[in-house]
Amino acid sequence: MVQFDEKLYFYLLGLIPVLFLLFLLVQVWKRSKQREFANARMLKRLAPEKSRFKASLKLIMLLSGITFLVLALVNPKIGTKLETVKREGVDIVFAVDVSKSMLAEDIAPNRLEKAKRLVSQIINQLASDRIGIIAYAGQAFPQLPITTDYSAAKMFLQSMNTDMLSSQGTAINSAIDLASTYYNDEEQTNRVLFIVSDGEDHSEGNTLEALEKAVSQGIKVYTIGVGKIKGAPIPIKRNGVVESLKKNQEGEVVISRLNESVLTQIAATGNGSYVNGANTEDAVTFIKEELDKMDKKEFEAKQFAEYKDQFQWFLGIAIFFLFLDIFLLDRKTKWLKKLNLFNEHDNS
Repeated sequence: MVQFDEKLYFYLLGLIPVLFLLFLLVQVWKRSKQREFANARMLKRLAPEKSRFKASLKLIMLLSGITFLVLALVNPKIGTKLETVKREGVDIVFAVDVSKSMLAEDIAPNRLEKAKRLVSQIINQLASDRIGIIAYAGQAFPQLPITTDYSAAKMFLQSMNTDMLSSQGTAINSAIDLASTYYNDEEQTNRVLFIVSDGEDHSEGNTLEALEKAVSQGIKVYTIGVGKIKGAPIPIKRNGVVESLKKNQEGEVVISRLNESVLTQIAATGNGSYVNGANTEDAVTFIKEELDKMDKKEFEAKQFAEYKDQFQWFLGIAIFFLFLDIFLLDRKTKWLKKLNLFNEHDNS
């Protein structure tokens, strides 16, 4: 397991293509000026010891030194000890709606991005709970199984989009059924499912059946509403530019609205609560309070307990390359000259 202390320094790697481009420009300029002064044969006679490849070699040394120096500044750490630790928490699954209606922009920047931001903020408030993520539209797809790796959860969360599932629609029952398979600990007393959606449900009858099954397994279902009741059209974009708005079979623009009544009914049937996600801070605070009320179950989790700094290795290599660059002269090296590996001189 590798961690980076200061990821911001990775931006310094942008200096490498800039320096390479400057080197090429300088070489072109130097050759242009040299041709104005004398032809190639005359220049070779005037500076017989000048190497044609040393300038490129020095550049490679300099860029290598900078690369390893940046890695030293980032300070990679390697986990050296994997331990099994005991933690207390709740098993939580987030089912995020990725249907096309989540592209509606009645809440900035759009419903899906708002949903992802809400889930991310909830994860930030967790301490030792296990979490899983499901994406659903016309069907449900397991995005991340139950884990304690919050960083991985956020990474998978950010990759979610409305094109990841070919089957469109909004089948909340599929999300509930799939979530039921996530809780594999029979002794786990607190199992929580958060459905983050605008409330459009094309399988209402099946949803109630799925809810009853989930409740019988001890799962509490909470719903988080994303969007506004007045609704908004669903934009169809290409390369970030709106080409048109989604229309129905009659050619009328579809207005997608937040259906709070459906979400409230789901939460009530699932022994949970409904919260409007318009205000992120209020929604996250409410959810945190709900989770804090629940009894925590002790479970075991494996994690890296010790990390050792590795910057010294990269710093040492960086200094080595920079010293080579400093002491590497532009004139030919005698023993290389004898080998004539680069065909830098002839016998004529």
